[in-house]
Amino acid sequence: MTLTSQDAIDAAHAAFGSHPGYRALHAKGTLLKGTFTATPQAARLTRAAHMQGEAVPITARVSNGGGNPEVPDYAPDVRGLAVKMYLPDGSRTDIVAQSAPRFPFHRPEPFIELLRVQRPGVDLLVKMPAVLARHPEALRTLPANIPALRPPDSYATIPYYAVHAYRFLDADGGSRYVRYTLLPQLPESHLTPWAARKLGRDYLQEDIRRRVADGPVRFTLELQLALPGDEVDDPYVQWPKDRQRVAAGTIELTGLDTERETGGDILVFDPSRVVDGIELSDDPVLQFRPEAYSGSVEHRTSSR
Repeated sequence: MTLTSQDAIDAAHAAFGSHPGYRALHAKGTLLKGTFTATPQAARLTRAAHMQGEAVPITARVSNGGGNPEVPDYAPDVRGLAVKMYLPDGSRTDIVAQSAPRFPFHRPEPFIELLRVQRPGVDLLVKMPAVLARHPEALRTLPANIPALRPPDSYATIPYYAVHAYRFLDADGGSRYVRYTLLPQLPESHLTPWAARKLGRDYLQEDIRRRVADGPVRFTLELQLALPGDEVDDPYVQWPKDRQRVAAGTIELTGLDTERETGGDILVFDPSRVVDGIELSDDPVLQFRPEAYSGSVEHRTSSR
């Protein structure tokens, strides 16, 4: 049976409820504006226009991973950082990353299956182990991913991982596969659950607003470079730790973005949106994501 966008939307609603006008996942978040400036190392790896060293404007969104917009910020959750870059020729490209470093499955189908059983209740104690028994590979990602569910001190103090691989094409016809990590320029910092609870239900949203009002919040875009033979089409598979890492540029968040998502504007951060100089891998999760986002957009707009 072929997985559809409606399957993904239904699974998210089963887990978090249906919330008209909101994203099916990452429903609660804050929009920001800023710039991205690439390094010379990035320009050597790809001919993509936003990687040539000139600052390009961006819209970014920090968020909680779940589909309930009323969830308190102190609840255990994956956090997200998505970035949309606006290139001089009018094209756009996106980076979508989250605080959990490992994707737990090889394909999208078991991820949707896991979503479907996450709704709190007594049957969760039965359904969750059953899913993990059918997909034991997910258990091996828990030691890396569970710590990422702790409440952060701020969206600005944790790293974010884009689990998919992309093919970078340079000006001379060469190519390399890379994966993105967004590293905070502040020290990584988390809170205990009780300390986070004392800060209030919306402490992460309030904190990021204060920070960008006081000065830029910065992240380094880091590339991990694959070598021939490394698996590039499976988001579950990690590359060896000794693979070279390159600082590709700086994301600078400078304020709230109050121009997007007003009126009928629908903003979508799609990791499959690339430009000349960057190509998608054959990763089935990456290939499915545009369809899932289109379903989410249809739900959001039909609910207005």
